[in-house]
Amino acid sequence: MAIFRCNKCAHLQECADTQVGSTVLCPRCGHPGQAYQTLFFVGRLLDKYFEARREVIRLTPSTDGQTTSQTMIATPPSAANMIDLSNTDQLASKEQHEPIVDWFRRKQVAVQANLRGVDTTGFFDEVAMAIGSDLPLVKDVLERIRWAQQREYPSTSIPLVNRSAEDVQAISAFCERLHEFSFLAKYIPDRQKNRLLLVLQTAPAIRQFFNGEWLEWYVLMTCLQYARERRKSLSCARRLSITLTNNDSHELDVFALIDGQLPICIECKAGEFRQDIDKYLNIRKRLGLDGKNFVICVAGLSEEHAKGLSAMYDLGFVSERELLAHLARLF
Repeated sequence: MAIFRCNKCAHLQECADTQVGSTVLCPRCGHPGQAYQTLFFVGRLLDKYFEARREVIRLTPSTDGQTTSQTMIATPPSAANMIDLSNTDQLASKEQHEPIVDWFRRKQVAVQANLRGVDTTGFFDEVAMAIGSDLPLVKDVLERIRWAQQREYPSTSIPLVNRSAEDVQAISAFCERLHEFSFLAKYIPDRQKNRLLLVLQTAPAIRQFFNGEWLEWYVLMTCLQYARERRKSLSCARRLSITLTNNDSHELDVFALIDGQLPICIECKAGEFRQDIDKYLNIRKRLGLDGKNFVICVAGLSEEHAKGLSAMYDLGFVSERELLAHLARLF
């Protein structure tokens, strides 16, 4: 059996092995989290226990007033393995981005890191993971919110007719969570008309999130969680600004550097993407990346369509569902 532990309410339970690596909603509080293999989960607990024990030994003076010899050989744990990835600002530092900056400098490419782009202390990553893990179900909610935002409407409604009881419950819980995390100004169940009324937020950050930025957060968190599972060192950046030698400027949605050596660039498209294929090919060639390492993640793209596009172009096309499998083929 696999193990799920909620980072919000600390609820712990067993779950099916088929859920390993996927996002699971906590049955107690509804907070999204990840299911882990039992051996991996126990191993991480033991790692933290022994690191804490070494820290206690380091801080405890020996009888002669000196620190113990164990202190001298203890090595600090990897920051990425000790922090809560879904609630930290430790990734939003120059030190965390420095390996990526150095990689681009060696390519003679000017780069400007957006440090706040990987600050997960807000709720963007949690909501993005909830969306990406069940996009077919919540897609209608996203499209109606985006449509209303584009037309400057203050609200929208989600019809619940002709839906199963399970879908109604899941959609209602999702919208309620959007309201809880302040992605909606109001959430009003209208049982008389069998619909949900959603009053929208007008903050630019919320508008950008529903306009497609949610996929960037989903991709970022998927990369971080998978690298942790594989115990790989990972430097990550989101919305990274680069300037090529011909002064062409571009913004890369998500860039990851595995073990300081393996670069992965992931462009995220929640809408139309075809007009940008030539641009992506040019950037890939300029950066000297293999096609499989320059990934175009298109929300809702069918597996067959993704395979066809990958065969036509020297790029790696995937959907949000197949992203994890593609990463597994890379490292």
